[in-house]
Amino acid sequence: MLLLTLAGGLGGWYLRDLSAGGNARTLVASAPVMLARQAAVAHTVFSADLRRPVEVGADQEQALVTWLSRRLGANVRAPKLAPLGYDLIGGRLLPGQSGPVAQFMYQDAAGQRLTLYVSHDQVQNHETGFRFAQEGRVNVFYWIDGQFGYALSGSLARPELSRIASSVYEQLAPVVTAPAPTPAAPN
Repeated sequence: MLLLTLAGGLGGWYLRDLSAGGNARTLVASAPVMLARQAAVAHTVFSADLRRPVEVGADQEQALVTWLSRRLGANVRAPKLAPLGYDLIGGRLLPGQSGPVAQFMYQDAAGQRLTLYVSHDQVQNHETGFRFAQEGRVNVFYWIDGQFGYALSGSLARPELSRIASSVYEQLAPVVTAPAPTPAAPN
C-alpha cells in the first residue's frame, strides 16, 4: 500500500508538469532532479522504519544483488561503506520514473541511516558531475553515469555526505583498463 501511494504521488508530480504546459523535453531535462527527489522521498519513507526498513537483509547480500540486478536488467553492486562507519543493512526494489530502481540501506553504530538509490533508466541523460539537493532534512548527492543514475541520501551534513558519495562513486565507477603495451619490433 505504501509503495502504491509513493508511486501515485510521483506519477502525479509528472502529470502536474505536463498539465502545466510542460512537455517530454522538460521531463527529460529535469530527470536528474527527479531522481534526487525520488531518492529523498524513498529515504524518508523507508529509513524511518525500525521494524522493516528493507525487503532483503544484508545477511543475504548476494541474493539481494542478484535479484536487484535481474529486476533492473543490469548488474548492480552494493558499495562497501564499512570503512566509513556504515554497514549494509539490506535493500529493496522500488518503482522509478520508467521502471524499477534499487535502494541499498546502510546504518552506522549510532543508528544513522544512509540510502543509495540506483536507477538504470537514465538513457536520455548525459553524464553529470556530483549535484547536491536538499529535500526537507534530507541531503542528497546525485549523479548520472552512463545509463545509471545514483543518489546517496541521508540526514548528514553536506561535507560528510559528500565524502561518502565520493567513496561510492569510486567503487561504482567503471574500471577503465589501459590497453596492453605492444611489444617492440625486433631490430
